Amino acid sequence: MELLFTIVLILFSTKVAGHLSVKLGQPAVLGKLLIGIVIGPAVLGWVNDSAIFQEFSEIGVLLLMFLAGLETDAEQLKKNWKPSVAVAVLGIIVPFASAFAMGELFGFSFNEGIFLGVLFSATSVSITVQVLKEMGMMQTREATTILGAAVVDDILVVTLLAFVMSFMGEDTSSASVPMLLLKKVLFFVVAFVVGIYIVPKFLKLFSRFKVTAPVTAAALIVAFGFAYFGEMLGMAGIIGTFLAGLFISQTSFQHEVEQTVDPIANALFVPFFYVSVGISISFDGVLSQMGFLVACTIVAILSKLFGGFLGAKMTGFNNHSSLSVGSGMVSRGEVALIIGTTGLAAGLLSQEYYTTVIISVILTTLIAPPMLKHYFMKLYSKK
Repeated sequence: MELLFTIVLILFSTKVAGHLSVKLGQPAVLGKLLIGIVIGPAVLGWVNDSAIFQEFSEIGVLLLMFLAGLETDAEQLKKNWKPSVAVAVLGIIVPFASAFAMGELFGFSFNEGIFLGVLFSATSVSITVQVLKEMGMMQTREATTILGAAVVDDILVVTLLAFVMSFMGEDTSSASVPMLLLKKVLFFVVAFVVGIYIVPKFLKLFSRFKVTAPVTAAALIVAFGFAYFGEMLGMAGIIGTFLAGLFISQTSFQHEVEQTVDPIANALFVPFFYVSVGISISFDGVLSQMGFLVACTIVAILSKLFGGFLGAKMTGFNNHSSLSVGSGMVSRGEVALIIGTTGLAAGLLSQEYYTTVIISVILTTLIAPPMLKHYFMKLYSKK
């Protein structure tokens, strides 16, 4: 009964809020994120965190990134690998240094300052992807650069986190940096071999099955299989599903898979992901740390925007394009939330500052969609 009520409430509220957001000239995703805060514990308390809720949310974000992979222009991604690496690297260095300096200013210990730098170095493009999809900009050079940078960013930040945990965490024996790097290399080698040589044959084989939606089922098997393999080797599952979508986009089944998976994702699972961002917010004790919250949010937004801008500018983008790329890297989302929880458990982030840091992460996720839309619309209205 409770699950059925939750499904009805989330699907109804997110669709209405998304529609109203579009009517007000904003991306639909902004309304969906805000309604999550309203119906969550912070305001009305109609939806609470639960195991089944988290499972639906996780499936939602995995499918969202799978669809992003399906819509990504692989040729553009190959062309833009240099800008992607530059954007990712500078998009880590600038936020890391800025957040560490802010930690020093607010009296954080050295370890806490370092961890804060790692946390604000993360990027989550799940929200960015949805905004780009809404605007029909997924095939642009800027969008493919953002997606490529997000993949590189994830690898570097997870490696950096393991490095920090191995030297500063309470359990210093839990992380081995060489082993972590080996796992990353193994993941990409296996993923590319399977994606190039096995996935097309697997889809072709399933397409001959005399059952309902065999190709869609095969595509979901590939997507969740890649996600499982990625998680097993310490990679974010969303990288696995993104790569799965990218490989399937190179086959003749791309459009069939996209047309059948998109309704499954956006009609049921993806709305849970949007609401999950909102229900993690609590305003308890925030007023006493308002100065720190404001500083955190400003540093988080400007450092990532500037880092991404600098990386794009150095690799041949003009000012407007560079700002578009930088704005696409601002959202921290679930990646930073996971890092924050990890730091709290390891004693690298005190409970006193945890809530405030998490709220600033949520705020970057809320501010990113209108910022991204502004820069992209400004850029492409001139072309």
